[in-house]
Amino acid sequence: MESGKNVFAGRTIHVVRDLSVDEQVYLYEKSRLIKEAFLAGDRREMDRFRLSDQDLCVYLAFLEDSTRTKESFRNAAKFHNVKVNDFTSAGSSFNKNESVTDTMKMLAGYSTRSIFVVRSRMEGVCRWLERAVSDHTKKLGLPRPAFINGGDGRHEHPTQEFLDEFSFLEQMNWDRSHLHIALVGDLFHGRTVHSKADGLRIFQKVEVDLIAPPELAMPPYYVDQMQRAGFSVRFFPSIQAYLDQKHVAKVWYFTRLQLERMGDQLLEKADKLRSAVTFDRTYMDRVLEGTSFYHPLPRHSATPTIPAFLDRTPLNGWDRQSMNGLFTRIAELGLVGGNLGADFAGESRKAPEFPDDFVEEVGVSESRKPNYKIGIKPVDNGVVIDHIGKGKSPEEIWEHIDKIRSILDLNVLSSHGVYYSATDGASKGIISLPDFARFDDRQIKMLGAIAPGCTFNMIANGAVKEKYRLRMPRRVYDLDQISCKNEDCVSHWEQHEHVVPEFHRSAENTFVCMYCERPHDFREIW
Repeated sequence: MESGKNVFAGRTIHVVRDLSVDEQVYLYEKSRLIKEAFLAGDRREMDRFRLSDQDLCVYLAFLEDSTRTKESFRNAAKFHNVKVNDFTSAGSSFNKNESVTDTMKMLAGYSTRSIFVVRSRMEGVCRWLERAVSDHTKKLGLPRPAFINGGDGRHEHPTQEFLDEFSFLEQMNWDRSHLHIALVGDLFHGRTVHSKADGLRIFQKVEVDLIAPPELAMPPYYVDQMQRAGFSVRFFPSIQAYLDQKHVAKVWYFTRLQLERMGDQLLEKADKLRSAVTFDRTYMDRVLEGTSFYHPLPRHSATPTIPAFLDRTPLNGWDRQSMNGLFTRIAELGLVGGNLGADFAGESRKAPEFPDDFVEEVGVSESRKPNYKIGIKPVDNGVVIDHIGKGKSPEEIWEHIDKIRSILDLNVLSSHGVYYSATDGASKGIISLPDFARFDDRQIKMLGAIAPGCTFNMIANGAVKEKYRLRMPRRVYDLDQISCKNEDCVSHWEQHEHVVPEFHRSAENTFVCMYCERPHDFREIW
């Protein structure tokens, strides 16, 4: 099937929610049919799922070491009878610090159609390449390339999540009404468990038990995501504590300790932390009948959280899980390659919208205000920014005022200060700009992002003629002053990929980086 004939062709899978719930279910249904044909040796049935297009090249761009993900994708690509270009950072230009963006643009020009499977320590790289390389191929007259995230730093690993959910569905006999799961291990650094915040939404009712010592606890951002999705979430510091209570899950998902991502203080505690999340023989009679253990593999050879004595027990679900990676990745390549999807009838993922609704016009009174602000002369004509940081401490508001003046380059004759509100007595900041012209749209958006909740007053002849209350914009981008504070993000200046930072407002009124999804307080992005 030619690229562009269905909703999946040319799509990028950077995070789990790049596929809607219906699209994920469709992926699992196709993976199930592929697995059945594979195990039955039914070549004719398997041929229905092959891309078989020599104009298509699958690039395995693994900039970080991998065995399981890389080999399963290599075999999935070979299943499809397409060109496969396999390279690593050690055997390519990346070890000379050459630009990832330039390299992918170059490779995209070597085939009529391209799919890139990318694994990198750099977070958010597939989202950036989706934009940059798609613009490049459009200029060349080539179809849009697809990018599949094979794991990016501590961010996400969506294709691992898809094979995990497929494995859970198998255990549940394809019943999506309810899942009770225990996530065990390094929940802080482990990207596979972070992806569960979105992946588990395929089940109608979800109970999640998070088992990790406080040092390895799930980041609050992902806990909030789970709770907003309606998941029931509980917390336990160790397997021992978990088994001391009665409501135990039948699906356990283990992760190893990500020692390579830990600082020295955590490394000194490694043995104690590992003990809290390692299954012990003495726990065997406390596990429910029908329970399966899963693990993204490979396990640590010397100190696995799932010890080797469990390999030959009915608890071993990880071997079947590992095999499932081949079938789900065959299906993923088939989706973005355009061979699957013609019969999809569900709801597709909706692209986010960012209306500029952050400016609210407020009714004004034309009467002159009393001069109750000691030290600030009433403005006859100009601009007054009021209610800055209202309710914060004077120290915080002063810092806020300084940041506004610096970012908006308000180096003009003016005055400013921290005062008590005449209405409720709360502290607030004011910047008074006499004889100042109206801000342009760009400056207004910047002000809303720097100081959400402030009011913007246009003064003429000593009276407020226009008054606007500014909320946090839904999207902040194309501003030189903003940056993601995650040093591993593709948009961070130290990565030298020259990415334009972009932030989206989250449900918690924080700014989330478009690329790595690291949440920021509005003060932090400047």
